[in-house]
Amino acid sequence: MTRRRRLRTLVTLLLVGALVATWAATPASARPGGKSPKSVIVFNGEGNNLNAYAAEPPFTKQTVIRNHDDDPQNGLDINAQICFFPGGSNRFIAGEDTGQPNPPQGWGIFQLRGTQVGKLSAKQVGKLTPTYQPSSDNAENYGCGFLSDGRVVTTDIGDQRPGQPANGQLIVWFPPFNSRNVRYCKIDIGIATAGGIFVDKQDRVYVPSGRSGPPEAGVYRYSGPFPTSDDEQGGCGGTDATGAPMTTSVNKELFIRLGDGLSSPIAIARAPKNGFYASSVITGIINEYDANGGFVRPVLQPPASEILGEQTFSTGTPLGVGVGPDGTIYFADIGITITAEGVGPGPEGTVRRIRFVRGEPQPPETMGGGLAFPDGIGVLEP
Repeated sequence: MTRRRRLRTLVTLLLVGALVATWAATPASARPGGKSPKSVIVFNGEGNNLNAYAAEPPFTKQTVIRNHDDDPQNGLDINAQICFFPGGSNRFIAGEDTGQPNPPQGWGIFQLRGTQVGKLSAKQVGKLTPTYQPSSDNAENYGCGFLSDGRVVTTDIGDQRPGQPANGQLIVWFPPFNSRNVRYCKIDIGIATAGGIFVDKQDRVYVPSGRSGPPEAGVYRYSGPFPTSDDEQGGCGGTDATGAPMTTSVNKELFIRLGDGLSSPIAIARAPKNGFYASSVITGIINEYDANGGFVRPVLQPPASEILGEQTFSTGTPLGVGVGPDGTIYFADIGITITAEGVGPGPEGTVRRIRFVRGEPQPPETMGGGLAFPDGIGVLEP
């Protein structure tokens, strides 16, 4: 089953019952302005392709990895959040589920070559493949991030249907990452529709939970220490029902609650002053929060006159979110519509950016349009 089919299920089930948002007036905060450096490259998984965009007009685009259906010999199915390893190696992680369920879906490790859109190439050098909790839906690979010592963290979404168990996972992976048999330890196996990942300077891991389980929906913060190996000596002394290694304790707290238009959080990214951005697809918003998780203001919201229906919001429905080195926000708009067939991605997804002028967010600019289910974002400064 391809990602194109599964994404409609993901978005439909994640968003049912979350169709009304209340917008609040908020004070503005200072924000850097100006253009992103011309070298910044924005990556997006779309229609199982991996696309790259130059961050400045005319937003030159290249398909770096083509999907397996279109290229059965060399193609791969790429999706989800895209994370570049720290240190300037241009190595990255992206969801890779070619041929699932055999082999199972996971996260590919890729080496990027080139520094200019139009001259990029990528080679897979490894893959992260865990066991998944039993689910009435296909377990979707999604989030990724890095701890300061090089360990990798990932999330998979788990069940998405209302009333189903909370069984999304947060997993920590241990180097080296140049094989298809990478060791790991599960931190949490009870997240209600897990989303993307952000890791702060203190190695605290933030994960949106888009569906009330229990537990309550919102953005959760996980604090270490996290396991350092997949055995008891490294803090991974238990196992889950699948027999996979799992820690016996977790430090977890609800950090951002629903409200102010945030109804089904899916992505989280850095903001100035140690703050955060969080997105909610069905309400078409990206909110800014302070370092303590307090609401600051919306930086993206649809016009008050627009109602989501057969036409999507003119400002987009943000799924994946990334931030450039100058503070510019890049987001994947999956183009949600509501039709007789239900709630789900429409035919016109986009990739967009939000620049700031004198601290104020500007209307989103379209970098690429006519896209099939764009979901995750990655930002690289080569």
